[in-house]
Amino acid sequence: MRIAWSALPLSSAIFLTGCVGTQFGSTTEKTNPLQGAALVGKVHGGEQAIVGAYVYLYAANTTGSAGPGIPASASNESISLLDSPGYVMTDSNGNFTITSDYSCPSANSQVYIYTVGGNPGLAQGTNNTSAGLLAGLGSCGSLKSSTVVIVNEVSTVAMAYAVAGYATDAMHVSSSGSTLAQTGIANAFAAIPNLEQVVTTSGATSFMGIANTTTPAGNGTVPQAEINTLANILAACTNSTGTVTGPTNATPCYTLFTNAESGGSTGTQPTDTATAAINIAHNPACNFGFEVCSLITLQTANSPFQPALSGTPNDFTVSIVYGSSGGVHFTQGLAIDGSGNVWFSDLLGNYIGELNPVGAVLSGSSGFVGGGTASPEGVAIDASGDVWVANAPFGETSSISEFSSSGAVLSGSSGYTGGGLSNPEGIAIDGSDNVWITNAGSNSISEFDSGGSPVSGVDGYSGGGLSSPRGIAFDVAGDAWVANDSADSGISEFSSGGTAISGSTGYGAGVFENDEGIAIDASGNVWVTNSAISVGEVNSTGGMLSSGEGYEGAGLDQPDSIVIDGNGNVWVANSTGSSVSELSSSGAAISPAYYGYKASVGYIPFAIAVDGSGNVWVGGGQIIEYVGAAAPVVTPIVANLLPPYGAHAVNLP
Repeated sequence: MRIAWSALPLSSAIFLTGCVGTQFGSTTEKTNPLQGAALVGKVHGGEQAIVGAYVYLYAANTTGSAGPGIPASASNESISLLDSPGYVMTDSNGNFTITSDYSCPSANSQVYIYTVGGNPGLAQGTNNTSAGLLAGLGSCGSLKSSTVVIVNEVSTVAMAYAVAGYATDAMHVSSSGSTLAQTGIANAFAAIPNLEQVVTTSGATSFMGIANTTTPAGNGTVPQAEINTLANILAACTNSTGTVTGPTNATPCYTLFTNAESGGSTGTQPTDTATAAINIAHNPACNFGFEVCSLITLQTANSPFQPALSGTPNDFTVSIVYGSSGGVHFTQGLAIDGSGNVWFSDLLGNYIGELNPVGAVLSGSSGFVGGGTASPEGVAIDASGDVWVANAPFGETSSISEFSSSGAVLSGSSGYTGGGLSNPEGIAIDGSDNVWITNAGSNSISEFDSGGSPVSGVDGYSGGGLSSPRGIAFDVAGDAWVANDSADSGISEFSSGGTAISGSTGYGAGVFENDEGIAIDASGNVWVTNSAISVGEVNSTGGMLSSGEGYEGAGLDQPDSIVIDGNGNVWVANSTGSSVSELSSSGAAISPAYYGYKASVGYIPFAIAVDGSGNVWVGGGQIIEYVGAAAPVVTPIVANLLPPYGAHAVNLP
């Protein structure tokens, strides 16, 4: 599987950072190899066939993590599947054929095509070494000899965003070999057909290189114009000679590469358009110092992909709107299970809904009902995959409901009651699989065992500064941390036995106020959404880490729920701003300063969660998925599933 380097031009873009020796893509021992399928396709730059492009077939590596913030190295280099010289080339019409004389490491290996160079319809002899394109194909076991692949800028954008959580650059798409990580990367590749049209007819599958308007399941609206705009930006470079000169009389590739560095406005410049697309997916903010949206100038009225955006966007996140999922009325709670399925509570519809990892409805048009479900709010998933829900019906008995992973009611007809439940809102699972609930109606928290029996007595646990408690989360020591939604209230901490640790007023009293959501990072620091426009942080002993009233900017606007991603970045749902905000682990703004990341619709976001593929899911009036926007995390969020080094906010082990 080694390339005959003498056969390649010395100016070829294959000399990318991370190549090892003379290999373009690492090799690996195939312990359970699967015979490959013959593939045919065409490489296009916009509408132009690319002649003489090098076409490589790769499998994602499973021996080391990749993703944003992780250096490219041999341990996460993609696996070359083709024998010497390691590539095929496109003909005079841009066509290519990959015969079936290759094998994948396993049937579950995630496979993609990467093309480099070629002539996009320019003068004879021209070779655009800056042209790099991608097409994600999914698992090796799903490939058939009838598969047809159009590789172009749309297919590149679709793969770059869907797989962003596992990609450092075009040659480093990788995860570890753990079950959780393999599920996460498989779900990421499976999401590519949400963005790009993939048509299956009579067993023949065709990857079309055309942006979708709706997801294949029919319930998600896809931002076709934005995907086309991103594709047009790439096409300005792929359809050129590939020269990188500027800033005076800047060439399209110069403009693209200087505004799509690995760190946004810092880091390493890409050397081809495929890696530029991945960098844009990692750094989508239009911000001071993050000028990615100035790339809109590369799109013209004659750009090949239409319809396209007519003006400069707020940001370049790609979001899918699931506005009709299971009859969504108002989503108040979200949780992700170990398979990547998304569970949500519908406060007004009085049901629990479930979407699969690519957004298709699993819970039917009416959702899962019964088991005491009434005005459901918080949702949590235990180590067995059972789903727990806090119910706060007005004027009726408060309860919690339990459903199996298939949606069967486990909590009887009326749910579990007692334990001091009173207008319950937040819910979380501890290291013993016990269920903890915040009671906004009685300034207390309740605890139930895994069988639904109350542990916390008739009045629950109180003290510790509890005052209209909302969000709840567990640290690695098993202590419960609670956000209090009242003026000048602080953060409360309780031991695993229900004893208040945070004193009579809590941590940050008089500084924090009206706290809703709470999350704990890999260092044990506690983050809380605070008041109208800020996020607060304390250390594991309650010491203040954020100055003043907290971190501001990043578009924070009535922040509600909060979650930490696998890079330690902080994500917040803004209930007034109809947006989400992203901050670094030090509290610095990453998302746009004024509006955060915006979707194509207003949706009053309250709940937020990150899945094992790096997608950010937000619930409110509608459910929104920000595709590949974050770093993957371990799901479900259960204390006894924490990795040994700290918290769920870590790259998948």
